[in-house]
Amino acid sequence: MSNRLIAAPAFLGAVLLAGCAASDGPVPMASAREDGRECFFLSQVSGFSSAGRDSIKVSVGPRRDYEFKTFGSCPDIDYANAIAFDQNGPGTICRGMDVDLIVPTSIGPQRCPVSMIRRLPERP
Repeated sequence: MSNRLIAAPAFLGAVLLAGCAASDGPVPMASAREDGRECFFLSQVSGFSSAGRDSIKVSVGPRRDYEFKTFGSCPDIDYANAIAFDQNGPGTICRGMDVDLIVPTSIGPQRCPVSMIRRLPERP
């Protein structure tokens, strides 16, 4: 069974309240690289897998994975079959404040703020 990714606007429009935290705006790719961060577009995400109670591994193209770590635990993230990404502002995803995870639970969708995103070593 493959994990499903859900576009946040459609998912949120149906089941979640509106409102996102304010964002400083997108970080240009060039300046993000100068800071040592690697960025990607939400449209590049091709899958995810569990990496524990407070993190997931997100695939962004061939041999390119990122770890998303949440603030504290995120109920049901370790066995979710689907998640949604709520991007805070247009543009790229470079750091935790750029995106929240929306995880379906037995009592309704759970918003999980992301504290840290890091690129994982390239897999063979």
